[in-house]
Amino acid sequence: MAFVNFGVALANPGLWLDWANREALARFIYYGASVEFFFVVFTAFLVLTGIGMLRRGFMWGMVRGLEGFANGVGRFVAWFGLLMVLQQIVIIFLQRIFRVATLEFGPFAPFGYPLLPGPSFMRDLSWWSEELKLYNAMIVCLCITYTFVQGGHVRVDLVYANVRFRTRRVIDMLGSMLFMMPAAVLTWLYSWFFMWRSLVTPKVSASDKLESLLAKARIFKWNVETIAFSPNGFDAYFLFKLLLIGFCALVFIHAWAFFWRSYLEFVEGPDSEGRFLDRDAPGGSAQDLQTR
Repeated sequence: MAFVNFGVALANPGLWLDWANREALARFIYYGASVEFFFVVFTAFLVLTGIGMLRRGFMWGMVRGLEGFANGVGRFVAWFGLLMVLQQIVIIFLQRIFRVATLEFGPFAPFGYPLLPGPSFMRDLSWWSEELKLYNAMIVCLCITYTFVQGGHVRVDLVYANVRFRTRRVIDMLGSMLFMMPAAVLTWLYSWFFMWRSLVTPKVSASDKLESLLAKARIFKWNVETIAFSPNGFDAYFLFKLLLIGFCALVFIHAWAFFWRSYLEFVEGPDSEGRFLDRDAPGGSAQDLQTR
């Protein structure tokens, strides 16, 4: 039913995207972690894989596109590490030297302190200090596939380096299918409703059937949690739950790219190793990755 369900979803976007209608929101929540959604996505992977096996140029294009997307997101989000350091320096200076209790940013407050009257975003210093965790979470969740493309993940190698080239590619294909995809799916299933429980009321759960969610929809209200763990502390922890969803999506989609690259290198042989691979300068070659 994957093709039918996909067609119905495309033909009737108002049934699940019109969130002004509470029943549409209930359908979106239910189908976001449903068996139907999984098989639509997995069938798309199978169809694209089949086309790619017939036209390898098409598959190389998908690999380059997904790896380019991972690199683009990762290289952008990596700058939040610098922002985290600069913000911490500003907090220390304002707290220890200027003895101020708040920090505000805006067009007339570029360094955390208002130089002229004007609109700004002001919070207690403790809020800004706890908000640094968000930058760290963004780097962890959104740079995950970028780090994978760059060969930066820690590897424990007992067999991989001592087997033939095509055997390594088979190991990679099995790893993407048996480990990357299932792990991303399981994490998504737990984190999807974990996220929505902090956004709407009454609470939703994975055990809710579509009928019960549609019944709850009559009294659905947006109730974004703004609970801080300390007085005047960071109160947008629902953003961490959104990042968890983004993490799962990136890992699952990049498992496709890893499977396709491994398949293409298996078919085309050692000469195709690292083809079109966009690595940053330090340790950027595919051979460096194999010898680590």
